[in-house]
Amino acid sequence: MIEPRHVVVIGGGAAGLVAALDCARVGIRVTVVERAQAPGGSVATETVAGIRVDTGAESYATRGGTVRALVDSLGLADAVVTPAVAGAWVRLPDGRSVPLPKAGLLGIPSNPLADDVRRVIGWRGAVRAYLDRIRPVLTIGREHNLGELVERRMGKAVLESLVAPVTRGVYSADPYDLDVARAAPGLNRALTVAGSLSGAVAMLRADAPAGSAVEGLRGGMSTLVDALVAEIRSREGELLLGVGATGLARVSATGPVQDAAAGASWQVALDDERVLDADYVIIATPEADALRLLAPFSTGISAAEPTETPTVELVTLVIDTAALDAAPRGTGVLVAESERSTVLAKALTHSTAKWEWLRTEASAEHPHRHVVRLSYGRQGASNPTIELPDADVRGIALRDAAEILGVPLDDSQVAGFTRTMWGGTLPGAALRQRERAEALRAAALAVGDVDVTGAWLSGTGLASVVPDALAASARIRHLVASSYLEFGAFDDGHTRTGMGKTSPDETDA
Repeated sequence: MIEPRHVVVIGGGAAGLVAALDCARVGIRVTVVERAQAPGGSVATETVAGIRVDTGAESYATRGGTVRALVDSLGLADAVVTPAVAGAWVRLPDGRSVPLPKAGLLGIPSNPLADDVRRVIGWRGAVRAYLDRIRPVLTIGREHNLGELVERRMGKAVLESLVAPVTRGVYSADPYDLDVARAAPGLNRALTVAGSLSGAVAMLRADAPAGSAVEGLRGGMSTLVDALVAEIRSREGELLLGVGATGLARVSATGPVQDAAAGASWQVALDDERVLDADYVIIATPEADALRLLAPFSTGISAAEPTETPTVELVTLVIDTAALDAAPRGTGVLVAESERSTVLAKALTHSTAKWEWLRTEASAEHPHRHVVRLSYGRQGASNPTIELPDADVRGIALRDAAEILGVPLDDSQVAGFTRTMWGGTLPGAALRQRERAEALRAAALAVGDVDVTGAWLSGTGLASVVPDALAASARIRHLVASSYLEFGAFDDGHTRTGMGKTSPDETDA
């Protein structure tokens, strides 16, 4: 009887869990190694003032349908929720807060003269933006820098008051640091057809499928992590939590080797002095750890320096006040930078206004209880809260929330507070980041019997991370299948032992 192949997945965030489950579903033995005490990475939930709140990702983009397919496969279809229709606002450099225009893409308006656009940038800014429609047409393959494109075609008012708040809130990055093709897929093609930036945005908006651009899960996004973990364990997968991987070694029957060789396999050294034997390894860690683990096996990787990434801090406040019952700033506010502003947050989410399930849960404790979440830190700028003690950060967040939401708030109204620091990932939409990531991925795959996945390769957000993890696990599953064929484990297209499908209806999902 041939033993099932063993895949060790280093990293128990969303990417690692998805890759592990995809392997486990076809009968491959999997072990997940995660340094933190809890799995999920940036998909995390905490209880604050008796309420479950997301302290990491709070939703997923619906584009591509990959995340929703995963959610459905885990039996979570009934838990899917959509945000309130109130929409987000933007806080302008002059201190005003107004609803964010609806018909746009990354803040770029499809109709610069629309009332909701003029409310933000005024007549002067709107007329300047409208010149985009009568300027010489754009040509294919010419646009790379998002900030330069928007400023040249529509002017600084659109750039600074609409686009920059969106990209800093979504990507933690300035528009000048983002690649058009990555931040707005399809925009370059639409530019060629429409000949103008606003026309291209209108075209993409018209072609977009109906429905919400994001979805969440009742009970918080860690519901997804719980379901992933439960199914991995139900398929006899193992999760080692609170232990990290310190190094890799390739071994064969004759001892350690550096290059891929017939019969060679991996040993994964852990920081508790255990060593795991593995046939294949999937590395789903942050970039610095992945490069460290693979450097001994690739000169291309050993020569690479980890990119500098933003450190983002999310501050959650649970506040008791009737002044927020009417959701005075919709579901949240993106903040435009201004030298005159005293607000340090780059964005605020009024979570109980955005998610009905959370509002219901919060009001069970107090009739006027609200959850707001503020975000600090972005690429290329120092984080103003990172070195401060809890009391100072709580005070800053409360002052920011009062100013952004336009209501008086004081410390006596705060029923709960927590702060969560996340080591940021350079967005996949950053200029030249995709090319660098793919070069490093190619170098990793050349090592043999190893794969890599994670937000540093795919870009941030579950809609990017999940398909990337599935692609990595598919490559490993192909290697496993090939190894079984090599050793005669298959007969007339069916698996006899080990990694086999348990019934004709089971698929390699």
